[in-house]
Amino acid sequence: MKKKYPDQIVYNKDSDKFDANTKHYPTTVGSQKFEPIIVDKSEGVKADKYFNSRLEELKREYESLLSEYDDTKLIYNSEYSFQPIVGETYYLYQKENGIYFLSIINPSEWKQTHIGTFRLLNNGVWEKL
Repeated sequence: MKKKYPDQIVYNKDSDKFDANTKHYPTTVGSQKFEPIIVDKSEGVKADKYFNSRLEELKREYESLLSEYDDTKLIYNSEYSFQPIVGETYYLYQKENGIYFLSIINPSEWKQTHIGTFRLLNNGVWEKL
């Protein structure tokens, strides 16, 4: 018959050891009262909102970058017989045969299929106006 220990002594019958020092909670009679910690998970909702809004912002920025790239590529692949000046406004048109060309002539001054109005930036990128 095994020896019976008083209730205030922490004795593990399975391991046959005194294991009060291995517990993650108070084990003596005079210990402070302890209660489970209430975890506030509302911070997770805030973090989720932050990451979702940041992701949407990055998506919009990515789409804007793709649009800017496509516009710049379209103009550099179009026909023009002059050296564009940084900061000046130019007009992109499409001929009847489908070829694009860049011009300094305003769309109100002639009858051509106007695609868009662009300005050359100092980094070589074309900005759609």
